Amino acid sequence: MPCSDSSSSIDIQFDPKGRFLAFDFAKITCGREITAKTGYSEYCKGKKAEHILKLTYNEVARGLKLEKEDEQFILYLEWDALRSALVQYLGVEDDEIDTDRCHITSIEETEKGTTVALVILPPKELPKIMACGMVDKPSA
Repeated sequence: MPCSDSSSSIDIQFDPKGRFLAFDFAKITCGREITAKTGYSEYCKGKKAEHILKLTYNEVARGLKLEKEDEQFILYLEWDALRSALVQYLGVEDDEIDTDRCHITSIEETEKGTTVALVILPPKELPKIMACGMVDKPSA
């Protein structure tokens, strides 16, 4: 299932205090749209962007207990896209995150909070999908 032939879009919502509320993620691949249904948005809800940037993929995958290969793949795309988008939005540097592939298309601020829309080019590397039994085990 993993492919790196297209870009993604992500819309991120923050509350007025800068806490993460939710994101909408979509990737167009092989002629169909893949959307986020892994629970990652809910997992991040209420956290500051800086905290979300520190979450590792394995930590999130274990926390969400995703066992299917396609769920793990979609989670990786979400995790990678959200981190890339947050680094771009915050204007911080992280040697592990390629900010050149992330482009902000709009920022809207209202009394309800801030919404940031971005387009993200495919990641250079895709993850090794964990075997079902590895999801519950901590990484070394």
